[in-house]
Amino acid sequence: MRHFISLLAIFLGVGCSAPTHFNATDLTGGSIGVDFSLEDQGGKQRRLSDFRGKVTIVFFGYTQCPDVCPTTLSSLQETMKLLGPEADRVQVLFITLDPERDTTALLAQYVPSFHPSFLGLRGSAAETEATAQAFKVFYKKQGGTRPENYSIDHSTGSYVYDLSGRLRLYLKYGETPQRIAEDISKLLAGK
Repeated sequence: MRHFISLLAIFLGVGCSAPTHFNATDLTGGSIGVDFSLEDQGGKQRRLSDFRGKVTIVFFGYTQCPDVCPTTLSSLQETMKLLGPEADRVQVLFITLDPERDTTALLAQYVPSFHPSFLGLRGSAAETEATAQAFKVFYKKQGGTRPENYSIDHSTGSYVYDLSGRLRLYLKYGETPQRIAEDISKLLAGK
């Protein structure tokens, strides 16, 4: 009987470890996002799958955004500092929702100004729309006084993929770099 109780205790203990708690919204098993093909700021075609082996953060925005985009990229810059050497295992992808104005040259200036490893990606208007739809990202051009003077209302969160390329987390706008770094550290540890 004692042997049976010991075996039962071992059996019940296996697989009963507490699930990993994340600060961000856990989307593990979700089907948002697909493997896209967009051009980076250097003119190279990039796919989401190119970054397997790194924790990948995908954020949609545009370079002329007055608040959300620079704030998010600054927060991710601080996150990279907090991660120290582990930041080499993290890739931030900024996908423009404004391919009309955000040329590869402009993305090459803007995106790496936050961190040298950050990549800006762009596609045609149709590719941008298809990629945004796959990620359930809302965006809409809002007119200005001149045709070229417009803004874009858009979703503000970021998507985080683990080392295997699986969608894991949704970072809400305004999350602190410390809490983002804690989550990324867990993903880098294979949790």
